[in-house]
Amino acid sequence: MRAIVLESYGGPEVLTERDVPSPEPDAEEVLVDVAATAVNRADILQRMGLYPGPQMEYEIPGLEFAGVVSHVGERVGDWAVGDHVMAIVGGGAYAEQTIVHERQLMPVPHSVGLPDAAGIPEVFITAYDALVVQGGLTAGGWALVHAGASGVGTAAIQICKAVGASVMVTCSAAKVGACRDLGADVAVDYGASDFVTEVRDHVPGGVDVILDVVGGDYVGRNISAAAVGGRIIQVGVMGGGKAEVSVGELLSRRISLTGTVLRSRPLEEKIAITRRCAHDLLPLFDAGRLKPVIDRRMSLWDVAAAQEYVASNRSVGKVLLEL
Repeated sequence: MRAIVLESYGGPEVLTERDVPSPEPDAEEVLVDVAATAVNRADILQRMGLYPGPQMEYEIPGLEFAGVVSHVGERVGDWAVGDHVMAIVGGGAYAEQTIVHERQLMPVPHSVGLPDAAGIPEVFITAYDALVVQGGLTAGGWALVHAGASGVGTAAIQICKAVGASVMVTCSAAKVGACRDLGADVAVDYGASDFVTEVRDHVPGGVDVILDVVGGDYVGRNISAAAVGGRIIQVGVMGGGKAEVSVGELLSRRISLTGTVLRSRPLEEKIAITRRCAHDLLPLFDAGRLKPVIDRRMSLWDVAAAQEYVASNRSVGKVLLEL
């Protein structure tokens, strides 16, 4: 099969198309013919040598996919050849075929179909896990979502509205309209306004849950923006991995700061959050309350250009890589 392989680390030029052996599923795994995958920030960091992927014979990036089941292991009971499926994986999705444990698979919603379903798994699982499972967001609450026009951000806005919560986002001026169109109650242009001030103006008691992919100096400001007993869920460090915070403020206002990633979790934890998301979220796609936000569709073999585009911060939602 053809795949995109990392044979060294560096710029987009290290993304190498080559023929490699097709993966062989074990008894509880499923082999999928990939219809599409997507560009994620983690893929770019992996290419740069900053975010190691799982051990593989060939280092193939790619954290999510949608495709068609082509072979099932002997103990697989939930899937059959020809099923349309999608999943988040540790790596290996930048290829014509990939394997995954059967319980990590989700059916593709009828209203979405292939290949757009490749824009669902990573961002909706990440956002739901952060906001609802770990953040405890419920109806009537307020969330603050940074990078509101990113893949995770566009999923998070929709999830907030689906659970009956209000949501404020930060984004660049050019993306304010897109975030409002998705349902953001307040969209803050981070180049023109301070989000802490905006929170105090619109939600005087502070927000209940903060989903942050930025880190850096946002961390201390998040503490100032959070409500008493609020929860900050850190899912990325696009703005830097070090921060100065007021521990006294964290203690006195009983704020929780939680770091989280999906990729390095044990298999059973990945399965558990996948199953919960499948149960809670998938019906909302066919009900028209959730949708993948697709910025553009490109060929997998143009992945270098696709990664450069995502790194430029011009995209709104997902950039798909189709086969």
